[in-house]
Amino acid sequence: MSDAGMQDATSHNVPPGWLKQKPTAAIVFGDGTVLPGVGLGAHGHAVGELCFNTAMTGYQEILTDPSYSGQIITFTFPHIGIVGINDDDSETANPAGVSGVLGAVFRARVHAQSNYRATHQLNDWLTARGIIAISEIDTRALTHLIRTRGMPKAAITHNATGEFDFDHLAQLVNEWPGIEGKDLAGDITVSQPFSSDVTPWKWPLGFSQRETMKFRVVIIDYGSKSNILRELVGLGCDIHIVSAHASIDEILGLQPDGVVLSNGPGDPVATGSYALVTIRALLNAKMPIFGICLGHQLLALALGAKTKKMSFGHHGANHPVLDIATGKVEITSMNHGFTVDSQSLPAGVKETHRSLFDGTNCGVSAPEHNAFSIQHHPEASPGPHDSGHLFTQFLGAMEERQI
Repeated sequence: MSDAGMQDATSHNVPPGWLKQKPTAAIVFGDGTVLPGVGLGAHGHAVGELCFNTAMTGYQEILTDPSYSGQIITFTFPHIGIVGINDDDSETANPAGVSGVLGAVFRARVHAQSNYRATHQLNDWLTARGIIAISEIDTRALTHLIRTRGMPKAAITHNATGEFDFDHLAQLVNEWPGIEGKDLAGDITVSQPFSSDVTPWKWPLGFSQRETMKFRVVIIDYGSKSNILRELVGLGCDIHIVSAHASIDEILGLQPDGVVLSNGPGDPVATGSYALVTIRALLNAKMPIFGICLGHQLLALALGAKTKKMSFGHHGANHPVLDIATGKVEITSMNHGFTVDSQSLPAGVKETHRSLFDGTNCGVSAPEHNAFSIQHHPEASPGPHDSGHLFTQFLGAMEERQI
C-alpha cells in the first residue's frame, strides 16, 4: 500500500492547516504506511479489518452492532457525534455484551452534541466502551482505497502523548490472521438464555412492553441486534433468545412456532462448523425459519449453497435491493463482508432478492422447508424501514403452521 494510491490518503496529501496539532492517534498498515490524526475514545491499540459505512445517521446504532466485531469502521459522513449518545439506541442485544467494533475513523473533529435526547458525549461513551477512535482523517481518500484494494488489515492506535511504535504496530497487523476463517459469533453470543417483552421505540413514549402474545419465537443469537427482538415483540411474539451453540433439543424444548437466525460477525463457514447441525435439524422438522444477515448465510449453507468473502462488503443504509418476485426496489440497511454465491444455490432453493449495486445475492427461499432469509436488515436501526414487511411474512409462515 505504499504506492501512489496509498500516498493520496497519507499526511503527505493533507490540506495545509488540516492537522493543527501533534498527532495523538494513527492508522497503521502492514507495509508501515501511517495515517496520523487526532485521537479520542479509549487509549491503546487494536488490530482489525478496516471497512467503511455510508450511513448518514445512526452512528450509535452502528457502533453497537455486534456484526462489526473485529472491524474498524470508517464513517463516510463527515460529522459524527453531533447528536451525542442516548440511553435508548444501543443495538447490542446481549445484556452482557459490549461493542463489537474495535475502532472508528472520523473526518471532522468531534465537538459538543446538540440533541434533546443526548445523555452522554461521544468521546466519553467511546472511552467507557473501550472503542479507539481517530478524527481528522481524509475519509474520502480512505474509502476510495478500500473500494479499490478491498478491506485491508490495519491497526488503530491512540496515545495522548503522541508517542507510537509504528514498526511494532505494523508487525501486529501482518501477524493478524484476518476475519476469513474465524468464528466471531461464538465469541459474542449470549452465555445464558433470556427473553424480552420490549416493543419498538415510538416518539414521544419511547419503549413499552408487549400487550398481546400470539407466537412463540426462538432467536438463535449469533450477535443479534436489539431491534430484531423489539420488532418481533411489537408484532405479538413471545421471544426467547438462545446461544449460537444451543442444541436442537434445547430449542425444540421451548416449543417455538418459529425460529430466527440472527445477524452476527465473522465467516459463516467457520460458524457453520457447529451451527449447521442445528439448522439442518430445524429444516428437517419443517420449523418456520427466518434468517437475517449472518443467519441468511448460515441458512444458505445449511441448504447446500456456498458463501464467499467480498472485496469491500456492504455497509450502509442506502443499499437498493430488488425483490425479484414483485419487481419492487427497497432501500435497505446492510452490514456484511461475506455473501451467498447465487450460482451455488441447489435445486429447491430460489433467489428472492438481489443487490442493485453489484448483483450479489440478498435473499433465498426454500418453500419445501418453510424457510427464507435475507442479507439486509429489516429491523433497520439505523436505516430505512422498507423491508419491515418481512417480519409479517415470517408471522404468516408461523400462522400457516398452526392451522
